Amino acid sequence: MEPNQNYLSVTRRVMDVEDYIDIVRRHWAWIVGPTFAALVAAVVVAFLWPDTFMSYAVMRITPAQIPERIVASNFNMQMAERLNTMLQDVTSRDSLIGIIRKFNLYQTELRKKPLEDVVEDMRTKVHINILDLQRGGAAKMMGSAFRIDFSYDNRRDAQNVVKELVAAFSNQNLIVRRRQSNLTTDFLSDELKGAKENLDRIEAELTTFRQQNIGRLPDEMGANLQQLNSLEFQLTSANDSLSRAGQDKLMLETQLQNLKRQASSMVTTNEEEVVGTRNDRLDQLNKYILDQETSIQALREQYKEGHPDIRAAKARIDVLKRERDRLDASESASPKSAARSRRVANPLAVKMLEDLNSQIAMTHGQIQVKNLEMEDKLKAQQRLREQIKDTQARIQSRPVGENQYAKLTRDHALAKSKYDEFNIKKGQSEMANKLEERSAGENLELLDPASMPLKPTQPNRWMIVAIGVGLGFAVGVCMAGAKEMKDATLKNLKDVRAYTNLPVLSSIPLLENALLVRRKRRLVWLAWSSAMTLGIMAMSGSMYYYYFGVR
Repeated sequence: MEPNQNYLSVTRRVMDVEDYIDIVRRHWAWIVGPTFAALVAAVVVAFLWPDTFMSYAVMRITPAQIPERIVASNFNMQMAERLNTMLQDVTSRDSLIGIIRKFNLYQTELRKKPLEDVVEDMRTKVHINILDLQRGGAAKMMGSAFRIDFSYDNRRDAQNVVKELVAAFSNQNLIVRRRQSNLTTDFLSDELKGAKENLDRIEAELTTFRQQNIGRLPDEMGANLQQLNSLEFQLTSANDSLSRAGQDKLMLETQLQNLKRQASSMVTTNEEEVVGTRNDRLDQLNKYILDQETSIQALREQYKEGHPDIRAAKARIDVLKRERDRLDASESASPKSAARSRRVANPLAVKMLEDLNSQIAMTHGQIQVKNLEMEDKLKAQQRLREQIKDTQARIQSRPVGENQYAKLTRDHALAKSKYDEFNIKKGQSEMANKLEERSAGENLELLDPASMPLKPTQPNRWMIVAIGVGLGFAVGVCMAGAKEMKDATLKNLKDVRAYTNLPVLSSIPLLENALLVRRKRRLVWLAWSSAMTLGIMAMSGSMYYYYFGVR
């Protein structure tokens, strides 16, 4: 039977289940070999892979004990930002090196790698996960708690590291809050000091400007106008008083002239001189003087020494004293003639003459009082005119640096507002500092302490074994398929009928030497038994090392 020359170009026939079974039967070694090798490798890797234990602790951020509307905090940072900041501080190089040396961690790695690489590896194994403690609630407090976990190949060391991290987070929270609060207070103190110095400088400049332009400032215009009106009213009153005093003086002078004419016209031809008349007149004048002195004492209790009433009373006393001295001088000058001559006079005329003389003296005193009063009024009038003139000059004149005054006033208001604002903020910051010092602010609370891991989190050995077996089986199937694809021989009668298109009358089985067949089978079983034995020993050794050596 000659083979068809177009066999290689003929499309392969569609295989059925029997064909696949024949392929597996022919190439079972190519499938089982990689599968078993992958099983051995997976078991060895899985059980020689060291365990990794993860310990964790849960912490919660407790709110401040005093409401923030009463005592505001010195900083406003979200929890995620705070956790990132604290995590950077806790997992810093110095902090992790201290933990490594304290618990003697990563001894094997330190012999192989530098310390910086070990620190980086340890940092990747520290994780923080934000938790939600009110799942399903109407008001969720996202981020009110977080979990700290660390993975290591020793369960007790992992727990110790988590304890250290929890303590570091608590301490770092207090340090960060107090440091930031103190920093805020120091900043506000410096700003307040600068605002106070600026305010003092502007106040000094404003005071100097006001002293240099006193009475001419724009904000004193109303006071100047009010003062001008008051001075003009006082001047009007002084003019009226001066006019009345002039009229009163004129009336007194007229009255004095009338009294003098009456006294000169009186004829005393019939008068009778009586011994003791002059003495009675002296007694009367002394009585008037005593009365006036008594009235002066009463006025001194109510008014000052320069009051017009006191000065008028003193003038009347001076007039009465001069009259009394005149009578004493005249009486002492002619005592003999008075004693010799005794003429009979009219008593009524003598009495009237004495009254006229007394009225003349009193009128003289009143005129002198009016003169003093008019002098005072004139001085007051002059003083008021000068004040009015000065006030009008201040009103009409404007300050030389009005723009400068406006700028100083505006700067003073702004500086005062800034100073008050920083003063209030500093007080609030100091109160927040006291809150932090008493640990009454936002703190970290430990909900779950560092756990002692009972089972390793890595590796999942049976998953590694299953994955290894699956990969080995897939590789074996691929190798068997490739082997089958490269084999172009006819395998069975179906191939002969399909590719030769010739009828098959009978088939002759392959005849081989029985000795060679047995030797080949023995070699195959020897190879497989050796491979199985080695594989089982490797798997048993790795499992023994894990269960009895490491644990």
